[in-house]
Amino acid sequence: MISVVVPVHDEERTVALLFDELQAALEPLDEPWEAVFVDDGSMDGSFAALTRLHNAHDNVRVVRLRRNFGKAAALAAGFGQARGDVVVTIDADLQDDPAEIPRLLAKLDEGFDLVSGWKAHRRDPLSRRALSRIFNWVTSRVSGLRLHDMNCGLKAYRAEVVKELRLYGELHRFIPVLAHYRGHRIAELPVNHRPREHGRSRYGVERYLRGFLDLLTVSFIGRYRHRPLHLFGGLGLTLGALGFAILVYLTILKIGGHAIGERPLLTLGVLLVVVGLQFFSLGLISELITSQHEERTGPRERAELDVEEILS
Repeated sequence: MISVVVPVHDEERTVALLFDELQAALEPLDEPWEAVFVDDGSMDGSFAALTRLHNAHDNVRVVRLRRNFGKAAALAAGFGQARGDVVVTIDADLQDDPAEIPRLLAKLDEGFDLVSGWKAHRRDPLSRRALSRIFNWVTSRVSGLRLHDMNCGLKAYRAEVVKELRLYGELHRFIPVLAHYRGHRIAELPVNHRPREHGRSRYGVERYLRGFLDLLTVSFIGRYRHRPLHLFGGLGLTLGALGFAILVYLTILKIGGHAIGERPLLTLGVLLVVVGLQFFSLGLISELITSQHEERTGPRERAELDVEEILS
């Protein structure tokens, strides 16, 4: 089965049109499919429109959140309800083209675990395209996953990928990065992007600033979750070594008869040593917490999470 998860927020005018396009794209595949609409606290008539769809079609499921929790929470709720072996996500504003879904599924069959759409010819204002390009460039360099478009709403996943994702806050922007850190194979495919005809964009400059902070969170979780001392210890040793070198230099000057008591360099050297020790201590404490978590998980359970296939 193919599950299509659609987060919805104030999209009363588009949900029925989107379902019609999903039908036109998926019915020729001759495979069972379902549409899982997640109403993320809409204030218009979106839920009523979704209820009409649900009553008219057996393959429509609707999840209603108590309030607007954000796209990450909506996707997590949709993933929890999806029953398909393959999960597709698409936004409800009709800018993503459902006719591209068969191409994503075909790419997934080539052996990939996640196929992300790439809005190569994006139909958005220049300011948003420029900010998005900068955001994607920074994310690619920091995460090590080279994609042109991290945050495209049109993606196809194998079910095991979405089961492993833990989405909260605004981490939906970094789903490919989270999957990449889990060892899944990621591919990217150019998709058609259509001009906005309904509603308005909810993205602004402040979301990109928050996105950068989330990128630091994702990078830390992905690279240093099981080895925090490598980060904090490395910073601590670097700062401590620099501070120690400064103090050695000042000690040599003092032995040579120079006054160092009023030198700002003395304060800087002491400060670097103290901060370095604090970073190193933080790393050790983080390692203790991580080791306790690993002991509770157990080596067998941990290994099962990382194993992809066994031939016996």
